[in-house]
Amino acid sequence: MSTIPSILIRNADIVNERRSFKGDLFVRNGRIDRIDASISKSADIEIDASGKALLPGMIDCHVHFREPGLTHKGDMQSESCAAVAGGVTSVMEMPNTKPPAVTNDLLEEKFTLAAQKMATNYSFYLSAANDNLDEIKAVDPQNVCGVKVFMGSSTGNLLVDQEKALDALFREVPVPLAAHCETREIITRNEEIFREKYGDKTPFSAHPHIRSEEACFRSSELAVQLARKYDTRLHILHVSTARELELFDDRTIRISSPRESEFFEEHDETAKNITAEACIHHLFFSDADYETKGALIKCNPAIKKASDRDALLRGLLTDRLDTIGTDHAPHTLKEKQGTYWATPSGIPLIQSALPSVLEHFHSGLLPLEVIVEKTAHNPARIFSVKERGFLREGYWADLVLVDLNRPSKVTRESILSKCGWSPFEGVTFRSSVDTTIVSGQIAWQNGKVNSAIRSQRLKFAR
Repeated sequence: MSTIPSILIRNADIVNERRSFKGDLFVRNGRIDRIDASISKSADIEIDASGKALLPGMIDCHVHFREPGLTHKGDMQSESCAAVAGGVTSVMEMPNTKPPAVTNDLLEEKFTLAAQKMATNYSFYLSAANDNLDEIKAVDPQNVCGVKVFMGSSTGNLLVDQEKALDALFREVPVPLAAHCETREIITRNEEIFREKYGDKTPFSAHPHIRSEEACFRSSELAVQLARKYDTRLHILHVSTARELELFDDRTIRISSPRESEFFEEHDETAKNITAEACIHHLFFSDADYETKGALIKCNPAIKKASDRDALLRGLLTDRLDTIGTDHAPHTLKEKQGTYWATPSGIPLIQSALPSVLEHFHSGLLPLEVIVEKTAHNPARIFSVKERGFLREGYWADLVLVDLNRPSKVTRESILSKCGWSPFEGVTFRSSVDTTIVSGQIAWQNGKVNSAIRSQRLKFAR
């Protein structure tokens, strides 16, 4: 890393750890060397950030990059390039690829691929299954972000629906457990009702009624009960309903491992072990958008009512919701052009990650300090990401410079994701991502990806 050019960012509006202040930031050998009101050093690269906000890069704990096995939809290179364009510097990728990552050997194969292809820093989840507890117990906590469990709803063979298997998983898992919570029995019953009523003409507006509030709540409720029983570090993904917020408390996140306090200085024995995520599409769209967007916003769990969307935004402010992710999940446009029953769920979103979240800043709903907390600080805390997620001297320089006064329009031509489309197409965001720096290297600037950068595997302080 010693050959990385030094970078001096001058006159930035720095937002970090609930503070905003004007200052300079110096990067040397890939790390933040100094933060000060004024730095009188020379650097290989100097950036005048006057009028722009400097934030820690987004850590997206929830992406699907489709490699291996589904690379006609997206791959590690294409989707990570879209990520840096969206202000994302690190990702944690899900295991439902082909083959699914249900063993540590398969997981390491993904890490080997990523080292050759990724523009962002990266880690990968191991998937829970009904019969792989030994693999889960063998996970290296310092080198793997977590375990993913599909509770009650999934594709392929990744569904964990046996009571004994779930119980053992929550009791034994040695790393954070990230949960997709929907109840299959409720969904199946709702599907039967709509098939009988509409058949092949079932409208896309049926999606939030089929994958209903009840289906989400009952599954999330079970996950919370099990986590409380076994003191599991549980992170519930893509919360989509106001009702689910009842399950979470509003304490600020603190660190629960003495080892983590070496890096975060926030050790607290009363740590919040159950945390939850909001996703950018659930914060932006509502069920009214099915009329015009149809399959383009079909995802699991479903986008629901405007009142749910508004409750999720409030949940971020009150700390009932702790992180913001994308659940970036590309499918081809051709795959999205079938009937309701034939169309897969999932949306490509990561290139609009920060610009879409910053819309809530412009609307007066989320302060910049809260956005930074939910997109960078809290993901680092929850997953114990080592030396990232904050603007701190000595930490890796994962940075994003955003222009809050330069609008950016999403066009078909601007999309970097391999699938070539976005549900945000035609939307003009009021902000734009100016520069993204990954491990001290400029990854995105002047509307272009730097294909020469070398990102890193995330490490965890556990």
